[in-house]
Amino acid sequence: MSNREHKHKKYRFMLIPAFRLPENSRFANTRNGLPKEQRLMNFAGVQHLLEDVEWDLHEGALATYGDWAVENREEFLLAGAARLPIVREACESGKYNALILLGGGEPGYLESREIARRYGIPVTSCASAQMHVACMLGNKFSVIDLAESHNMYYADVIVRNRFAERCASIRNINYPHPRPSAPEKSPLHAEKMLALKGEPSPVVERAVKEAVAAIEEDGAEVITFGCSGIFWLRPFVEKRLKELGWEVPVIEGYSCAISLAKLYVDMGVDASGLTFPADRPQKSRRKKIV
Repeated sequence: MSNREHKHKKYRFMLIPAFRLPENSRFANTRNGLPKEQRLMNFAGVQHLLEDVEWDLHEGALATYGDWAVENREEFLLAGAARLPIVREACESGKYNALILLGGGEPGYLESREIARRYGIPVTSCASAQMHVACMLGNKFSVIDLAESHNMYYADVIVRNRFAERCASIRNINYPHPRPSAPEKSPLHAEKMLALKGEPSPVVERAVKEAVAAIEEDGAEVITFGCSGIFWLRPFVEKRLKELGWEVPVIEGYSCAISLAKLYVDMGVDASGLTFPADRPQKSRRKKIV
């Protein structure tokens, strides 16, 4: 698509996955080569938000750590570094007025914002966007997440985004991604298919159980999700909580990140030059308070 065609719509977004697995991955089915609507996970849930957007979906950087999904700190660090050249290329293209980093753990988020600010382009990501939206909807939020190692990485993300005091808990449903040390196939995709057919799903049941516990025991007033691999749970958890009488917002990262990107474009704002200073800023502060 040419630069001229991109400029026909107010919102011109590039969506960038956290990683791309090789075609012959032993641990996950890939969507490489499919139309963008089929490659974007849970497209049906965000289709209405993209109707007024001219958007591209990057294929993502090939995972350098292996052929499985990211889950621990080492893998997220490598995925973040691999994503930065894509961010820079998207900024230099002149096609986009916002970039959206997909993936619940937002690898490379702060570094991407630093790069994009030089071009006046805002960057949003799933975890940060969820937390900001959650804190506008209630006093405290809880995170439903899928694995122990991902829980601990996500705890770092919460602290880095300065939401530790607003996070009631991280609740683990314990459905980790398969990997060489634990090669059994993840049931998440099969569970999603069951749920979409209206059939009972143990993953949905466990997520609902942990969401209720987060409300009753931890003080959560909003429910969010950690890994983007379980964002599909949102409507099912929301419906069940309503049936149980809990009037609690349930949100996921894709919707929040897309909506926040639109807000930035509408307001004509980008990240602060004090938070992400240029190499040689015109003004410098003698003291920083953290």
